Amino acid sequence: MLDSIYPRVIPGPPRPSRILMPDSLAVRSGLERYEVPGGGAILVTLGAGDRVTLVNTEGGQVAELVAADPKGTIDAGLIGAAPNARAEGLKALLAANAGQGLRGLRLGLERRGIDLARAGAVTVFETTTPAGTEATFTATRDGVLIVAAPGPAMAPGDQDTVTPLGLRLHRASLQMVGRFDLPDPLADPVLDLRVKSATAEAYFVKAGDYIQVIDVDGRQCTDFQCFAARKLDQGIEHALDVTTSRTLMGHAYSMPGLHSKYYDQDMLPLIEVVQDTVGRHDAFAMACAAKYYDDIGYPGHINCSDNFNRALAPHGVAARPGWMAVNLFFNTGIDAHGVLYSDEPWSRPGDYVLFRALTDLICVSSACPDDTTPANGWYLSDIHVRTYPGAEKFSRAIAWRATPNAEPKMTKETAFHDRISALTRHVVEYKGYWLPQVYSSNGAIEEYWACREKAVVLDLSPLRKFEVTGPDAEALMQWVLTRDVKKLSVGQVVYSAMCYDHGGMIDDGTLFRLGRDNFRWIGGDDYGGIWLREQAEKLGLKVMVRSSTDQLHNIAVQGPNSREILKRMIWTPPHQPAIEELGWFRFTIGRLGDANGAPVVVSRTGYTGELGFEVFCHPKDGTALYDGVWDQGRDLGLRPMGLAALDMVRIEAGLIFAGYDFTDQTDPFEAGIGFTVPLKSKTDDFIGREALIRRKDHPSRKFVGLEIDAAVDVGHGDCLHIGRAQVGEVTSSVRSPLLGKNIALARVDVAHAEVGTEIEVGKLDGQQKRLPARIVGLSHYDPKKTRPQS
Repeated sequence: MLDSIYPRVIPGPPRPSRILMPDSLAVRSGLERYEVPGGGAILVTLGAGDRVTLVNTEGGQVAELVAADPKGTIDAGLIGAAPNARAEGLKALLAANAGQGLRGLRLGLERRGIDLARAGAVTVFETTTPAGTEATFTATRDGVLIVAAPGPAMAPGDQDTVTPLGLRLHRASLQMVGRFDLPDPLADPVLDLRVKSATAEAYFVKAGDYIQVIDVDGRQCTDFQCFAARKLDQGIEHALDVTTSRTLMGHAYSMPGLHSKYYDQDMLPLIEVVQDTVGRHDAFAMACAAKYYDDIGYPGHINCSDNFNRALAPHGVAARPGWMAVNLFFNTGIDAHGVLYSDEPWSRPGDYVLFRALTDLICVSSACPDDTTPANGWYLSDIHVRTYPGAEKFSRAIAWRATPNAEPKMTKETAFHDRISALTRHVVEYKGYWLPQVYSSNGAIEEYWACREKAVVLDLSPLRKFEVTGPDAEALMQWVLTRDVKKLSVGQVVYSAMCYDHGGMIDDGTLFRLGRDNFRWIGGDDYGGIWLREQAEKLGLKVMVRSSTDQLHNIAVQGPNSREILKRMIWTPPHQPAIEELGWFRFTIGRLGDANGAPVVVSRTGYTGELGFEVFCHPKDGTALYDGVWDQGRDLGLRPMGLAALDMVRIEAGLIFAGYDFTDQTDPFEAGIGFTVPLKSKTDDFIGREALIRRKDHPSRKFVGLEIDAAVDVGHGDCLHIGRAQVGEVTSSVRSPLLGKNIALARVDVAHAEVGTEIEVGKLDGQQKRLPARIVGLSHYDPKKTRPQS
């Protein structure tokens, strides 16, 4: 009877939402994570009772620890240990100015009065330590800990690479009170200003000085606004105008690189973005205002616009009901229906944006008080502002995270950047490095023809390299790659796919065999190395997988004259092939010039569809290698090549690019590289084999070439139609200088994939504008690959 009167009740209190997030986004959990770069070092502050866990992430990396008390006295007892070595590795890194972030480390040592001259260190781990091994220490009192990952420069033919260390810091108390609760300054600050939660502060910045806006606890947004001080002195209140800035920069918000400036309404440049560790901000919405909170039922709620008014009043700026601003760390976007949406910020504790003032400025920064939406992660905290003198030099950089759980890495310059930057300023961020898009004196078309007719040199250093060594190295690579690795000879290279269990591709790349138990995997994604280590651990294989990307930078010398250029400059010993003897997909180990030159590895590989080579060296030898190529290639018509021209030649040749031509939803057959999956001749099992058999026998899509009968730009993701029905999409497209027409790579339904099929490219909404096209072979240029094999 009662059941018919009262609804059935689920017993117990409500269960919390289950949300899975990376450890470093567990804000205010007491856990902090850091990465010590291979060949680098970091400094962290410690409180009594804090627990430090050091992780040998990739294995084989020695760690050097130096602890010091607040007075700068070095004492290993601070972490409950005794010194067992001198800090020679750390001192060598500082002396050579190697590694990442050592400028900040040096400044931190100086500020604390720490002298490493006779420092004792605690060394942890050995060169044989397995990946994932941990060592834990507990702080006995307050102080600092310097952690270094030292090691020698790796010769290209060797595999003794330095690799990163992981550091987890479990705080005994969630509140770090003291002078060093913030990340160390980037340099000696001019201004050190705390913007308390739900407030705003105004401040003056001199032209040329830098402004660092820091998210102290993570996921806290801040609105930024500024005025040209000279205009304010004249009574002209022209604030930074985000609409003008978006229009002039062509970006939703400005970012380091070519599109870095913010302007006022007179198009006067006010600031430029120099560094950004987040890469996600908003320049569409206004700073929160009283009307916003009134309209959602929170009348009288404190807001950034009123806080701006109070902070700017002493500077004679009239109050406004709502302020336009650059909304730093705000995670907003516009969906396919034109709706502006927001979610929790991407920023983590210590993340920052670094601006440079382009004129004298009056600035204002807030700590947003919005606790009614996820905009601040449902928790309000402080913002911190530091300014630095213009005499300091900070490289342009934006944060790059290899995986969602990875620590951010700032954009780096390759070993060839000094020479490249003298030839062009048109560089773009790619996979954590600055690479040239096009060269000022040539242009993409000239670079293209140089590759087809003479020779080019291009920087491919962002390719990810991994050293795979140990008695089970062959077994691991045979299991994770689709190719038959057992057939690979020492000195040989093979192109392969790497797949998930469902057959979708993780990456494509080349595998070098340096010895019986020695391999080098070169791909496009950091996750390839993580996947290799995960599989090795799962199977209990005796093998190490260590990143060598920062130890091996490489250029490609491509084109008909490439062999002659390298033949003039590469010396090889008798037991290695000479350049003229080097076969397609083979490599040799040699030196620049003669037996005493810088060591290099040269492979007869490329990404252009032409005869070509790739040359690998340690970054310290990058300038010598680049100069050598130019010295020997100038009379043979050598030109530099950027990414724009590279896209032209690789699309013509039908060569695929990750993220465009394939994803983890694409199998090798659907990516046009079915030849990398020898299902009949490879008798050993490998990851994804069963799925690939099924997908090959029952294909749904096919990778094809397109010729487009229109000079209208076609882009990645453009839909392909037969009548009203969509039957595929464009993956890559370019206007071919050789063919004089638009061409594309595309994936279409197998029912419409025959060569000669007439198809239409949808523009605008896919229906209102169509471009006639026809399906052709995948390779528009030299489909039999006779030129690279010549």
